[in-house]
Amino acid sequence: MSWIRRAHEVLDTIARTQGEAIETASRFCADSIGGGGVVHTFGTGHSRIPVEELFPRYGSYPGFHPIVELSMTFHTQVVGANGQRQAMFIERVEGLAEQILANFTLRETDALIVFSASGLNAVPIEIAQQARKAGLKVVAVTALAESRSAPVRHSSGTRLADHADVVIDLCTPPGDALCAVDGLDVPVGPGSTLAAVAIVNEIKVRVAELLTAAGTMPPVLTSKALVGPEESAARFEAAYLDHGRRAAEVLRGTP
Repeated sequence: MSWIRRAHEVLDTIARTQGEAIETASRFCADSIGGGGVVHTFGTGHSRIPVEELFPRYGSYPGFHPIVELSMTFHTQVVGANGQRQAMFIERVEGLAEQILANFTLRETDALIVFSASGLNAVPIEIAQQARKAGLKVVAVTALAESRSAPVRHSSGTRLADHADVVIDLCTPPGDALCAVDGLDVPVGPGSTLAAVAIVNEIKVRVAELLTAAGTMPPVLTSKALVGPEESAARFEAAYLDHGRRAAEVLRGTP
């Protein structure tokens, strides 16, 4: 089980080296959510996955506000209309982030988590730039070894990590793939998704601890296997209403 062994090594490295950054990010999130605000979350490509892992799913709660553009994350078509070539092109277009964020009111009391394994594409970089300029606390989740191994692409000469108040390292290698195969000249088995999902769940749990201690914990999406169908449905409704209120407050053009 070579990939699982290597994945354990990545997770062990995260646990050993990223605790302080995760704690800082968690406190940013708790301050925003506990104050009635949101933590915007954004990713392109496969970095959409940790956005959805934060909310909505079982064991998650409102306050994390997912922002995902289908044009940059809809990969299953692969070729043809809505294909991978277009998605990879679009996420490198400068100026697009400003148009995405034009739909939202960026408040200093909110925060942002941006996911990008490479940290090199224009849209995640500019999402972070715009949010930080507006005074939000910005968390970058990126693979520093990957990001530093390649030349910058953005006209500013910067990477995602340059536009964050705190950087959490995915601790994956350049190229992402973890495993060498005899007779194959390149590695296989990417690790960044596992790393990102582990990080967001660590943040999710720590933020829940902080919010619960402060008496500001929102309702949790909970399976009927744990609380029964009626209570599960009630908690889902409460969570959706809570999320709807928070989302409406940051959507531009709403009262």
